[in-house]
Amino acid sequence: MAPKNNVKGGKGKGKDASDAGGKDAKGGKGLKPATSINVRHILCEKHSKKEEALEKLRNGAKFDDVAREYSEDKARQGGSLGWKVRGSLDAAFEKTAYDLEPSTTANPKYAEVKTGFGYHIIMVEGRK
Repeated sequence: MAPKNNVKGGKGKGKDASDAGGKDAKGGKGLKPATSINVRHILCEKHSKKEEALEKLRNGAKFDDVAREYSEDKARQGGSLGWKVRGSLDAAFEKTAYDLEPSTTANPKYAEVKTGFGYHIIMVEGRK
């Protein structure tokens, strides 16, 4: 059974990623196509815990600090997954991540997606 793809983008404003306008399969939002991204995430099994993490981000907390506190995966270095090439991540996670503009942990641009692993809040630090 394929995981549900509940994607929300932006800075926690509940905007659906499909509302970004002008996106295409090559990166969207005017981004140049990339073959790899430097990605961080916060993984929560429960929706309520993900919402708590989102609230902290909305209130200006640094992404890596929130990841250390809330993420339930093994990427404890502030949620860093490092550089990931296309095809190496869960399909829903990857689509959402590759559509994000790079940002910093102090001022993150993030999106949400649900996969078979749980609820993710994703940010991208670099593209190449």
